[in-house]
Amino acid sequence: MNRFTTISNSELAALIDEWVKGQRDRAIMKRRLIDCIRLEPLAEEFDLSVQHVATIVSKNIKILSAKTSK
Repeated sequence: MNRFTTISNSELAALIDEWVKGQRDRAIMKRRLIDCIRLEPLAEEFDLSVQHVATIVSKNIKILSAKTSK
């Protein structure tokens, strides 16, 4: 999660709200990046497999990284 350490939590939340599609995916990304929740607890919380959560996180980190590198 180091790539987002220069961004405040409020800025990160705004980026997630703007660029992550779907309410569930936005909630997962905020819990992962802002609250630093690991994949296993996230999977339990959202009733998904760990692999599905990992895919959601990976896909959206790529999107957010592209938006913050500009």
